[in-house]
Amino acid sequence: MELERLTPSQFERFRDFIYSQCGIRVDDKKVSLLSNRIRRRLKASHCENFDDYYRNLISPAGVNELGGFLDAITTNETFFFRTAKHFEWLKDSLLTEMVAQHRIGNRSKSLRIWSAGCATGAEPYTIAMCLAENRYRLRDWDLSILGTDLSQAAVDEARTGRFKSRAVAAVTDEQRQRHFHHLIEGDLWQVRPELQKLVEFKQHNLMQPLQEPNFDCIFIRNVLIYFDHHSKQVVIDNLFKGLATGGYLVVGPSEGIYDMLAPLKKISPFLYQKVVNEAGRAASGRGDQSI
Repeated sequence: MELERLTPSQFERFRDFIYSQCGIRVDDKKVSLLSNRIRRRLKASHCENFDDYYRNLISPAGVNELGGFLDAITTNETFFFRTAKHFEWLKDSLLTEMVAQHRIGNRSKSLRIWSAGCATGAEPYTIAMCLAENRYRLRDWDLSILGTDLSQAAVDEARTGRFKSRAVAAVTDEQRQRHFHHLIEGDLWQVRPELQKLVEFKQHNLMQPLQEPNFDCIFIRNVLIYFDHHSKQVVIDNLFKGLATGGYLVVGPSEGIYDMLAPLKKISPFLYQKVVNEAGRAASGRGDQSI
């Protein structure tokens, strides 16, 4: 028998479970959408109905299904050079500052950038393109770009470096020739190996601290729109902890976190910097996934 949709009580159970796992608050109006996405997992889990699936999901054996469930309920579509002015700042201002700081002895030849909530990888590969096109300034630099996402499926797809034509629509013809191979079969664009090697991908839940050395720049864009205030604060605190003193946070216009960024110095509506306060300590916080 074809299942229609979650009952109100089933919807509440799944919504609470999603929130507890990743901080995403599913809107009351998304019953049909959530029903359709959970229905995809029933056959894979050998469950006959929503209640059976929920019991399996919260059981000890459900740990093996959790990844598939989170992949099913999150959306991971993105494209290259989304909000172009952010990447213009990266190329024109950030790199100029980093190189200048090295020349006066204030930093080593290293640059670490984190794309938080990177979906299938268009953002970190765009960052890699910006760095690759500045090789003459970054000669002998240790460049590190990390892309993370809640969805393991999105991370696995990002590692392939393959994108549909609509994802690379904003990439110029010259950039496509330099950084991609066109795969005629499937009309896909394959990122070239020399660009791929600049980027590392890993699965990560933004509600948890990232166990990595601090970053000079963190991008968090079009990720937190479906997080509630508490979850956003947890994520922002984790980002603060991962940002090096003097480092920059690049935020999207839809994150709804501007009232949480007071510990940082506002440079522009999308750009904030972690600065040293009067006591000589780094200011810090209290610590394209969507549905």
